[in-house]
Amino acid sequence: MDVKTGFFYLFSVVLLYAAFRVVTARNPVHAVLHLILAFSQASGLWLLLKAEFLAIVLVLVYLGAVMVLFLFVVMMLDIRIE
Repeated sequence: MDVKTGFFYLFSVVLLYAAFRVVTARNPVHAVLHLILAFSQASGLWLLLKAEFLAIVLVLVYLGAVMVLFLFVVMMLDIRIE
């Protein structure tokens, strides 16, 4: 197994874990943070496929703008979990 295959499996396992936690997290802030982790792992997979432009766009657009907005909105909501 070469290094590229090892990174692929590492990114894939972390991506599957993060995606599962996005769906099952009870706290919305934790769900958004796991979604940020999932997007960063997907960006790593794009880099392994030699699609650098798509990886950078994913980081800049989704992680830089959309996820910060989601996190801001979720933190501004006053959700009480009893």
